[in-house]
Amino acid sequence: MKTLQGAQLRKPITPDLLMTPSDQGDVDLDVDFAADRGNWTGKLDFLLSCIGYCVGLGNVWRFPYRAYTNGGGAFLVPYFLMLAICGIPLFFLELSLGQFSSLGPLAVWKISPLFKGAGAAMLLIMGLVAIYYNMIIAYVLFYLFASLTSDLPWEHCGNWWNTDLCLEHRGSKDRNGALPLNLTSTVSPSEEYWSRYVLHIQGSQGIGSPGEIRWNLCLCLLLAWVIVFLCILKGVKSSGKVVYFTATFPYLILLMLLVRGVTLPGAWKGIQFYLTPQFHHLLSSKVWIEAALQIFYSLGVGFGGLLTFASYNTFHQNIYRDTFIVTLGNAITSILAGFAIFSVLGYMSQELGVPVDQVAKAGPGLAFVVYPQAMTMLPLSPFWSFLFFFMLLTLGLDSQFAFLETIVTAVTDEFPYYLRPKKAVFSGLICLAMYLMGLVLTTDGGMYWLVLLDDYSASFGLMVVVITTCLAVTRVYGIQRFCRDIHMMLGFKPGLYFRACWLFLSPATLLALLVYSIVKYQPSEYGSYRFPAWAELLGILMGLLSCLLIPAGMLVAVLREEGSLWERLQQASRPAMDWGPSLEENRTGMYVATLAGSQSPKPLMVHMRKYGGITSFENTAIEVDREIEEEEESMM
Repeated sequence: MKTLQGAQLRKPITPDLLMTPSDQGDVDLDVDFAADRGNWTGKLDFLLSCIGYCVGLGNVWRFPYRAYTNGGGAFLVPYFLMLAICGIPLFFLELSLGQFSSLGPLAVWKISPLFKGAGAAMLLIMGLVAIYYNMIIAYVLFYLFASLTSDLPWEHCGNWWNTDLCLEHRGSKDRNGALPLNLTSTVSPSEEYWSRYVLHIQGSQGIGSPGEIRWNLCLCLLLAWVIVFLCILKGVKSSGKVVYFTATFPYLILLMLLVRGVTLPGAWKGIQFYLTPQFHHLLSSKVWIEAALQIFYSLGVGFGGLLTFASYNTFHQNIYRDTFIVTLGNAITSILAGFAIFSVLGYMSQELGVPVDQVAKAGPGLAFVVYPQAMTMLPLSPFWSFLFFFMLLTLGLDSQFAFLETIVTAVTDEFPYYLRPKKAVFSGLICLAMYLMGLVLTTDGGMYWLVLLDDYSASFGLMVVVITTCLAVTRVYGIQRFCRDIHMMLGFKPGLYFRACWLFLSPATLLALLVYSIVKYQPSEYGSYRFPAWAELLGILMGLLSCLLIPAGMLVAVLREEGSLWERLQQASRPAMDWGPSLEENRTGMYVATLAGSQSPKPLMVHMRKYGGITSFENTAIEVDREIEEEEESMM
């Protein structure tokens, strides 16, 4: 009996409340999550999902063009500086909010209910972007299927959709290498295939008369939504596995395109055009603004996707490390994509005998006109075309997964008892509703609506949302309290760099971006088409609506409180009683026994004195508790 008692004394019993994931082993890892909410099922699910979300179509068709028009290699100086000032700090802030609370973009505002309108604004922006982003994926699917042939349909003129202006530029040079005709007065087969066959834009008189639905595009859009629904059917448990392919395979194709591109004659001409430093551009404020915009939109900060993904993490996931992996990986991918794109454009310019700047374009013009035309000049052109569009498909899909998962997570977190048991059905209804709303994009004039959505849905409204989030967390909730939460979660506090960026540098930079976008406002256009005044007004109202949701949310929060106006504002700005880690074993200090139905009668330190078994995370909890006690004593 004494021997058994001695053994028990030598091995103190640690209750489940104090056990960390490392103590529990792999078998009981799910204990660290809210069981009914779902979680990542693999160690790399979260990291690959973030990479897939951030590395999207913009890395291929926006960054290379934006780099060469803003100083070439010199553009990398403001690009990486803005990454340090804006990108990395805001990325880490959003991940921290999501992981600490295990809540989506709406419910996370228990941190300060006064600003819940910012979460609603995130959802509105995300919904609008998801509608037109999947239309771009539908275009990619259309070209992907069109590449399954021995001769690419945009290689030659003479089709029913071609006009008299169509000229096959390939092989039209004379012996001196000069083109016998003026290219400015002709149209390439790939351009007419895109505008007259795929879009059938000649059937529309403008945005006010969209024309008939293009049934081939309608079916491609339906297929795109079916793919997205099947991949998010079981939440992050299914999408977290799909990204193992969609987030990694594009790098293999990009590498193949890069190797093929740099081995083409004239490739160095395009690369030199892409990266030749022009340092005098750094004296222009436009270059710095463009760099900040590229970082801001490329990382997807403020949409709620990062917050959603982090909310499915374990409480002690090292998101500090993941932040640097994803943000720097995103930047490197953009640079590599520039090499792959401009090496082919250099070859194309040499074949056509024109300068690189006459063939270089951005956005859909690059993906659906210029690059497909370049593919027709290569041996085995259908193979390279299929690879290119399959890369675009995988790049776009994992970003679309994030958009839909964010919307579904946000709403189900608000109504967990009703929607979580029927999450698959709810996801299907969301996909169906967005498909129906996106049908206008499949009409003859659908491209006009897509341009309007692209220009206004996530423009100044998104900047206002991010500025509001940054100020609400650092100024209203408090930078010290937020850093203490991160300390409790990761075991260390953010350093001076993050604090300075969150308090001053990041909001100031975003404010400068907002002012610049307003001052330099330009009406939307598509080619030679100028949008009417009513369409511009509709776009501006679209952007303003997301901004107006913030004061509307404040009004609702204030009306729910009691007392004078100032007392109501104070009460609405304070964290909710159940704010904090979602699981009771992760709640220490001020968060102990604040969950509904909590069974913890004493702070964590008392439990540890009774049971023993202090671990690194529990040691952090002691430090946090001690800091809180010292602050309370100093206030008395």
